[in-house]
Amino acid sequence: MYRVLVPVDTNTNRARHQAQYVARLPDAESAVEATVLYVAPPETFASADEVSFSAVDSAATVAEELERAGVDVDRRVDDGNVSRAIVGAIEDVDADEVVMGGRKRSGVTAVLLGSTVQDVLLSTERPVTVTGEGVSLGEGRRRVLVPVDESETRARRQAAYVTSLPGDPSNVEATVFYVFRHQDYAGAPPHEFAEVDSAVAAADELEAAGIDVERVAEGGEIARRILRMAEDRGVDGIVMGGRKRSGVQKVLLGSTVRDVLLSAERPVTLTG
Repeated sequence: MYRVLVPVDTNTNRARHQAQYVARLPDAESAVEATVLYVAPPETFASADEVSFSAVDSAATVAEELERAGVDVDRRVDDGNVSRAIVGAIEDVDADEVVMGGRKRSGVTAVLLGSTVQDVLLSTERPVTVTGEGVSLGEGRRRVLVPVDESETRARRQAAYVTSLPGDPSNVEATVFYVFRHQDYAGAPPHEFAEVDSAVAAADELEAAGIDVERVAEGGEIARRILRMAEDRGVDGIVMGGRKRSGVQKVLLGSTVRDVLLSAERPVTLTG
């Protein structure tokens, strides 16, 4: 069974998009269990015992929508430091994926990551998906974009996340994408996917699992190309690799990952 933790705040719109994402996971009705978590923040002076899950509109909405989609739901309320409570719940339920909502700055179209989302990204090794204020999801097979850099370790982790998705691998199709930085000028050298070991490793691993794979290499500004490819392919999600600061066991978000997280209109998963 694929276990998903869905931490919600009080924003019902974001919560609905989190629910939509989970409900669109492959074979969600038979292969996914969701834990919906609401953490009463310290400034509310409320303990978990004083908060009714059903009284939190965002949490109740997610649980009800997931159950209507056939997903088994566990309802939880916690209190205290929000980020710490979420990270504790990740370990407690042994989550395969954490699905969090993003934020939007008023008057600006880009998603502004809240401090809780950033804290969770920096504190867990589990895949974290940020859905944002809007979720663009297609019908039928799940389509994912897997942009890789030169790190084969990261690329294999991205592939491992995709192969771990619930359901039949034939219901997933992946585009493995490598961008040769700024090589989009007249007379630029040809862009050969096969020259990039990390890209080939990810594509081979996905194909070995029975997933249909498209292999694409282009030149240009990396984040912009990733975002354009996501739109062109109409993907359900973008699966990015994270970075680690040497000697410190925390994910350090690279500029490309940050730019995609802040600009994508589609869910972005960070695998670490």
